[in-house]
Amino acid sequence: MNILISNCSILPMTDQTPRCFEGSIGIEGERIVLVSDDPQAVEAFRERHREGLREIDGRGFLAMPGLINAHNHASMTLMRSYADDIPLMSWLNDHIWPFEAKMDREDVRLGAELGVAEMLLGGTTTFVDMYWMQEAVGEVVEQTGIRAVLSATFTEARYADFERDFAAISDRYAGGRHPRISLMVAPHSPYSTSTEHLSRARELSERYGIGINIHISETLDEQRTIQERYGKTPIEYLYDLGLLTPQTLAVHSVHVNDADLEIMRRCGVSVVHNPQSNMKISSGIAPVAKMLDAGINVAIGTDGPCSNNDLDMWDEMRSASFLQKVSTGNPCVLPAYEVLKMATVYGARAIGMADQIGSLREGMLADVILLDLNKPHLSPQYDVVANLIYCAKSSDVDTVIVHGDILVEGGQLLRMDCREICRVAQARVAEIQKR
Repeated sequence: MNILISNCSILPMTDQTPRCFEGSIGIEGERIVLVSDDPQAVEAFRERHREGLREIDGRGFLAMPGLINAHNHASMTLMRSYADDIPLMSWLNDHIWPFEAKMDREDVRLGAELGVAEMLLGGTTTFVDMYWMQEAVGEVVEQTGIRAVLSATFTEARYADFERDFAAISDRYAGGRHPRISLMVAPHSPYSTSTEHLSRARELSERYGIGINIHISETLDEQRTIQERYGKTPIEYLYDLGLLTPQTLAVHSVHVNDADLEIMRRCGVSVVHNPQSNMKISSGIAPVAKMLDAGINVAIGTDGPCSNNDLDMWDEMRSASFLQKVSTGNPCVLPAYEVLKMATVYGARAIGMADQIGSLREGMLADVILLDLNKPHLSPQYDVVANLIYCAKSSDVDTVIVHGDILVEGGQLLRMDCREICRVAQARVAEIQKR
């Protein structure tokens, strides 16, 4: 499909400082071929594609790159609000893991459908999933049109399941076999996985040329556990095992010291900050401003929808900024544009796709969202970027394009029946609890 988004405000995310201009975006197939305020260039594009061109009137809308949710567990939508206000280890051991033990492949698939619907409606065009039975999630990704990084995960108790899961997704998606799906390997955490199997994860990463996605330094309990077992911080422990590379996503990284940060910077690790989940479980506040100052790439994720409890990246960005301001006592840290880069440019960098997504440039993949600016909470517009971070909501997203395909239009999903998915999910969770 060839698409022209005309007469819109464009926030390309290509500059060090915010730049927003009025112009048009031309898409040929899956690629952006025009980002311009030149009427002649726009007319030339229109003329070249007069047959079959889909034109979107962008007046009153802002075009920007789709958001990248760099860490979540999409299928945990089936556990949204199932177990709240509980400490992390009790939450996992007494509630979440027992529930998950009852889930089958169709449950994981349904939970992923619910999660993808929520993310697309909120302008997320790429997500990094970490869960069991990732082949089922891959089916949802293929059918819905979203972009994803699938990360088959394991704890020590579920390692055999992981090997089957990883074999299934590597056979289907490894080596760029699908244009919108890539892979990572995801040991759950240092405290829930043996040294032997962490080393096995590193071997798989090297063999397939894929990254490692791991929860790390999330809580003080984890810090104490790893220190007692190995006499090291979790970061030092993973470094000694060779798991910290430019392809590693260090998820959470709440409790890290200066030596840890230097290791992460030197290894080129990307951190994924999950502010609302960390707040809700009372894990602490990751030193994001310090990380960015040190030259560490930091992306943003929502974490799972039972520890957050949603997949709303707009809420997540606002929380990220506010937390750093209050924790440092400095209202100038993590300004709006930097936060927006964490959810676009830095997210793309974290998953090795900075040359493909995360900004609007000619030649990039066409992952574009349009926000309706004609909302009371977005008016007036002294600073459109500040409005996005401090005022915008998922419901402001009108149109979502992924890989050149329109997936959301007028705030409605085009490939998914949202009401039916919600109805089936409600019935399914009642059934799971009876198993």
